[in-house]
This record gives sequence, C-alpha cells and structure tokens, in this order.
Amino acid sequence: MVCVAVLIVNVDNTILNVTLPTLVRDLHATSSELEWIVDSYAMVFAGLLFVGGSLADRLGRKRFFLLGLAVFAGGSIGAALSLSVHALIAWRAVMGAGAALLIPASLSIINDVFRDPGERARAIGAWAGTAGLGIAIGPIAGGLLLSKFWWGSIFLVNVPIAFAGFIGAFILVPDSKNPCADRPDPIGSLLSIVGVGLLLWAIIEAPTQGWTSANVTLVGLASLIVLSGFIAWEAHCSHPMLKLQFFRERRFSVALIAESLGVFALLGALFIQTQFLQFDLGYTPLQAGMRILPIAAVICVSAPLSPMVTRGVGIKLTAALGLLAIGGGLLWISMVSSVTVTYGEVVSGMLLIGLGAGLLLPTATNSVVGSVPQGDSGMGSATNTVALQVGGALGVAVVGSIMSTHYQDHIGASLAGQQIPAEIMQIVVGSLGGALAVAERIGGATGAALAHAARSAFMSGNTVAMAVGGAVALGGAVVVLAALPSRAPGQPTDVEPGIEDEGVFQAPSSMRQPDRDELPADPESARRHRQKD
Repeated sequence: MVCVAVLIVNVDNTILNVTLPTLVRDLHATSSELEWIVDSYAMVFAGLLFVGGSLADRLGRKRFFLLGLAVFAGGSIGAALSLSVHALIAWRAVMGAGAALLIPASLSIINDVFRDPGERARAIGAWAGTAGLGIAIGPIAGGLLLSKFWWGSIFLVNVPIAFAGFIGAFILVPDSKNPCADRPDPIGSLLSIVGVGLLLWAIIEAPTQGWTSANVTLVGLASLIVLSGFIAWEAHCSHPMLKLQFFRERRFSVALIAESLGVFALLGALFIQTQFLQFDLGYTPLQAGMRILPIAAVICVSAPLSPMVTRGVGIKLTAALGLLAIGGGLLWISMVSSVTVTYGEVVSGMLLIGLGAGLLLPTATNSVVGSVPQGDSGMGSATNTVALQVGGALGVAVVGSIMSTHYQDHIGASLAGQQIPAEIMQIVVGSLGGALAVAERIGGATGAALAHAARSAFMSGNTVAMAVGGAVALGGAVVVLAALPSRAPGQPTDVEPGIEDEGVFQAPSSMRQPDRDELPADPESARRHRQKD
C-alpha cells in the first residue's frame, strides 16, 4: 500500500509533460502559466516536506500517511474539474501539500515496520524502485489517457488508487511515532517553508527570466538568507525540527549529495528526451511515452536487486556505479545526437540511465534513512525527499536552460538576414514546437528549410545539455568514491548473506534512540530517560 501511494505521487511529477499542448488548446494557457501548472506542485511539495516529516514523527506516521492520501486525492479531483488555469494551479498546489504529508510518512513507516536490516533494505529497494518507476511511466500514462479521455483524466485516475491505498493502509499498516519527540518547532517550520519555497521559485523562474535577472537574483539571495536563518535557528533551538548533527555523518550527507546529483541528471534527461521524441522524431505523446519505457523497465529490475549488489561490493561502489551508469548514458546520447539520429541510436543510453537510477536511488535512500535514529525516521525521509526535489528542479531548470540557450543562439544565427516578422520570429525562437508549427503553416521548400534549421538548433542544444548532465553525474561518482563510507561503523568488510546488516546502514550508537519497546511506558519517565541519554 505504501508503494502504491508513492507510485501515484511520483507519476504526477512527469505525467503533465505530455499534456501541456492539450492545456494550451483547452484552457488557453500561456507558456508562463504552463510552467506554474507543473511547478506549483513541486514548490509546495518541497516547501512542506520538513514540516510533514517532523509532524509525522511527533503525532503519528500512519495518521499523516492517511491524511496525505486524502489531501492528494482531494487535490486531484479539484484539478480534474478545473475550468481555468488559475484554478488548476491552485489545485496542483493542494496536491503538493498532500504529497508532502504522504512521502516522509511512507518511508518512515517502512523504517519502523521492517526493523530487520536485511528486510528493510529490500523494502526500501522496492520503495525507491517504485518512485523511479513513477517518474519514468508518467509520460506513458499521460499519453495513454489522452488518447482515450479528456485531459482531466490524468488527475482523476489518482482517486481510486488513493482510495484503495487509504483502505489498505488503514487496515494493515501499524501506527508509530517517536515517544520522546520534542514539542513542535513553529519558527523552524516557517523558515523552512519560506526558504525552500523561495529557492525553488528562483530555480524554476531562472530559465524564463534569466539566471542573472533582478527578480531571480533577489529571490535567490533572499532564499539563501532565510535558509541560513533556518540553519542558525535549528543549531541553537532546544527542540529543532531538523537535527543538524545528522549532517556530520557522511553516510547521511554524502548520500544526499549523491542522489541530488543523480536526480539532477535523470530528470533533466527526461525533460529533454520527451521533447526530442515528439518534436524531432515525430512521435505522438503515447508513442513517446512508450519509448521511455526502457528506463522504467530497467529501474524495475535493477532497484530490487540493488541490496544484493550492496551486500557484495558495499554502499560506496554501488552508488558510484549508479552515477557512472547515469553519466555514461547521458554522454552516449550526447555523442550520437544529430539531426539524423534515430531512436535505436539513443536507446542504449536510456537503458544505462535506467540501470544507474535503479542502483543509486535505493542505495542512497537506504544510507540516509538507516543513518538516523529510529525515532527521527520521518525527519530523515523528509530530508531525503527534499534533496530529490531540489535536485530534480535544478536538473530541469539548468539542463532545460542550456538547451534553450543553445537552441535560440543557433536558430537565430540560421535565420539572420531573413525578412521575418517580429511576432513570427518570437514564436520560432521561443521553442522547437513553435518553429515546427510555423514551418508547417508555411509549407513548401521554405517550411522544410525552417523545420530542418529548427531541428538542427534543438539537437545542438541537446548535445550540450546531455553532456552537462552526464558531467554532473560523473562528478557525483567522484564525490561518492572520495567521501561515502562503504560500510556502517563496526560492520565487517565481508558480510555474509543473512548476517545482520546486508550492507544497510545503522545509526552510530551515539546518534541512535532506543526502540519503542526499550522506553519506559510512563511519559514522564520516558522524558527523563531521553534527557539522561
């Protein structure tokens, strides 16, 4: 039930990609409005994650999991029935709030239910594999639904799945919380929401307004100031929502960096490749989604197998291999990219990307969650998800901006000296899709020449963007090899199958909190027990 809920949340990250042209026709959405339809979800999701994880630890993980499912389903109904762009943006934000309650609780439930390290490794492998699968099958699901139903179906399909997950979790999932949790941290909650929200706004708007524009620069600086205030407050607060001492543990901090860089490359690649398949190769949304299926298929196979790889070679090498595979796949696509490239030439790179994601995501997630005390698993899983969201937002923004900049430079140079009306030139330079629409209307040799120039400019940008994404992933592999421990402290180098850790991280004894069964039943005694520790 937990994995089903995680699937629909992660599908929603990418399912809109193939729906945007339909929203332009049906709701008359502008380019800026399209960005906010997509990004309002990500902003609220990431902004509320620390709060959601902290409250789940304090008030009950099952309770917040069920609440998150209900809010997500309600937001999905509202989005499906929206009659205007602004209503759709608002309901997408509600869906993001539901996801922020749901995701940290889901991972901390797994951490609580599966106390045996080997079982937990397999459970987190399934969880992370489901998350990666959701990212990859979003375009397929969107294309399939659009071929049969109206655009609202991409949201309405969430409702029966969420309902089934709610009933199953209500019956089967045990509740848990940290019995020694401190009182809430409202100032830290406010600072985290504002800081992360401002940071993501700057990242999201940078490709449109320019990375050096006044608005982006001011908001970006404001986000850094607020986040610095958040860190300073958490460092001196007696009851912090985010315990900064966790970041001193390299199995926590380095794993967060690794998965951020991996998702940067993964989502940046998916953003570009979806456009490449539709605009350059001429596939329909459903056909394009089906051709992204190899990534999903390889993730489904490699993610559940990652604990066995970890048991054999350790966390460090498994995470590094994942990043190397992602980087290698992106570099391969970069090298074969040209205006005459075929799907067969890029599919091997896509397979490598899927393999790398399947190895990296479960391994890094296991590292993060396994290195925090049991009572703070909601906080750990929230931090893990924030790293994924920020990495993904940066990947789409940076990779997309690089591609757009190169496209605009090349198409502008190709059309220099041509007598083209300013409004038409703005459409052509704005995007490959706009240029192809203009070329189709013109027709004949002139239209064909414009289409060829636009595709050449796009593929030039694609080459550079994929190379940058690949370099980021390879840089992440270097960081992992240099700084991530291969085993938990005290774990033998050669771990036999079935022996305690199976390569799963355990919190050092100085960081660990007692399990629920070890705590005094009386609340006052439990509080004294915690203070003594």
